[in-house]
Amino acid sequence: MNGADVLCDVLLANDVTVCFANPGTSEMHFVAALDRKPEMRCVLGLFEGVVTGAADGYARMTDRPAATLLHTGPGLANGLANMHNARRAFSPMINIVGDHASYHLPLDAPLTSDIEGLAAPMSNWVRRIAGPEDVQPATEAAFRASLTPPGVTTLILPADAAWGGAAPASPGKVVLSPPPGVDVDAVRETAAAIRAAPGRVGMIVRGRAARADALEIAGQISTACDIRLFSEVLIARMQRGRGRVAPARIPYPIDAATALLSDIDVLVLVGGKEPVAFFAYPEKPGRLVRDDCRVLTLAAHGQDLHAALEAFRDELGVKPSQRTVVATAFPDEAAPSGKLTDDAIALSVAHKLPDNAIVCDEAVTSARRFFALSAFAAPHDYMMGTGGSIGGGIPMATGAAIACPDRKVINLEADGSGMYTVQGLWTQARENLDVVTIVFANRTYAILHGEMKNVGVNAIGENARRMLDLDHPALDWVSLAKGMGVEAARAETCEQFDVLLDSALSRRGPFLIEAVI
Repeated sequence: MNGADVLCDVLLANDVTVCFANPGTSEMHFVAALDRKPEMRCVLGLFEGVVTGAADGYARMTDRPAATLLHTGPGLANGLANMHNARRAFSPMINIVGDHASYHLPLDAPLTSDIEGLAAPMSNWVRRIAGPEDVQPATEAAFRASLTPPGVTTLILPADAAWGGAAPASPGKVVLSPPPGVDVDAVRETAAAIRAAPGRVGMIVRGRAARADALEIAGQISTACDIRLFSEVLIARMQRGRGRVAPARIPYPIDAATALLSDIDVLVLVGGKEPVAFFAYPEKPGRLVRDDCRVLTLAAHGQDLHAALEAFRDELGVKPSQRTVVATAFPDEAAPSGKLTDDAIALSVAHKLPDNAIVCDEAVTSARRFFALSAFAAPHDYMMGTGGSIGGGIPMATGAAIACPDRKVINLEADGSGMYTVQGLWTQARENLDVVTIVFANRTYAILHGEMKNVGVNAIGENARRMLDLDHPALDWVSLAKGMGVEAARAETCEQFDVLLDSALSRRGPFLIEAVI
């Protein structure tokens, strides 16, 4: 038995049964060990950003870590963008990064790099394995760190630690510390603050507080105490749909966000942070709430958010039988026809969404209306990229489909963002994943056109246009998908889109719709 075998055994003993991988030479002993462990599902990504993004989607849907396998510092660097999204989503993840044998490092071979320095900004925990005897304790520590509280961990595996002989391991389940108990003082302070500001209180929920059972409690508090319920701008995971409490999402555009929150005197955070502007703009604030708004944390990430909401409800004297306001039926709106638009796509997807679907939204500007409409759709889980780094949508949908093979996954994808990790379609084809990818093909970085206006540039010239538009040549998503092994078709009218969506939803397996808008 070698160190790589021990690493596999520790992962499997703790129910880490999926490894998203893009290995290289330094990881061959670990690949061989994985080959001896049929219990481990190994999923190949053709680019490391697909690997880390898929692990993020898997973790969000299971609340458990998957492993990733990355090749030295450059391989890790290719995966950093979606590690950043995962860290912002508080997703548990165990990255295993192969490195040169320890005695080879002083030679400064071409792939030698500062792996710790690369990993640290996008990881909550980093450790280098000291040798074969350190594999078991280091891997157990990585697993523990990935869940207490949930976050991204990176474990560096030198080649000689992987191939070196190790005593047979008998790993057991790592004992995890329970989450901290409810902070009674925070509950009382927050309750007193909202009593003093009737009708001028907002509450932001995220993480476990955005699941249906916790949302029910938050909705009861909202209804009984006249508190406005919000989600953050970028949502890691929320359970949405008919019969569920539906928080309003804080808008991305700074002017809309500050207007929405302008009359909030007390803002209560449950699992999240105070919302701020994505960027600094001349003569605009960085904070979205007023400077005199009182911001209070009822419970933070890593605490038992459900229990905190229950305690908060009790402190406020709200009865568990309190009725909530929930979404019921779609607004009366005529079905669109003719030329396809982004609103028509959002309306069609919301109406046709299957029960218990998973929606991965990276359509950026084009699908903004979908979130509001999703409150009336069939019950589902909704996820977004959380760190602002684009290229997470296709991989996230891939990981979610592996986590929940009995559920239909819908990926709302911008054409510019999708090109960052288009290789994920190949993984969907290889694994025969039940994912419908809808590409909003507006052939531009529309969000950047908006950002130009935000900084005062209302008319752009040819140089700027060539950096912001995706034409000449226009991307052909049907050909791209088919080249990756995914069946695909193009829609240019509402009628064509509806037919294609009905067909994709009626069968299993990956399918891509290029929606030209």
